[in-house]
Amino acid sequence: MFDNLNWWEIGALLLLALLIFGDRLPAVINDGLRMVRNLRKMASSATTDLSRELGTDIQLEDLHPKAFIRKHLLSEEDEAAIRKPLQGVYDNLRADVTGVHNELKDVASAADLRGNGSRPATATGAVPAPAPAPRVSYDDAT
Repeated sequence: MFDNLNWWEIGALLLLALLIFGDRLPAVINDGLRMVRNLRKMASSATTDLSRELGTDIQLEDLHPKAFIRKHLLSEEDEAAIRKPLQGVYDNLRADVTGVHNELKDVASAADLRGNGSRPATATGAVPAPAPAPRVSYDDAT
């Protein structure tokens, strides 16, 4: 939890907490720990209730919709049948990306061999125009 804090920073935070809360610091720490315990108990009871209602042994990680469907609704054959058409698309896309990557490496090595740093010419002999810079909008930034 405090992986990015060193001992001096943790000590400074404790000193600051002592200055802010004073004599009430043990009570504040006790209330915080009680709240964490209650939250853990509520999460545990919710998963227990859900397991009892569904009739299966369910863990908190199993509540993710994809994991839930995969574990409780699909058999291994169904999952393989669903993945089979998508695997072909994935393989084709991977081959295309690999081809484009190889072509880009060839163009880059050809430009390096020329040594003049200019962009490669297209089939018509014209040098392609540079791509326009992306437009950035700061209106929706928060």
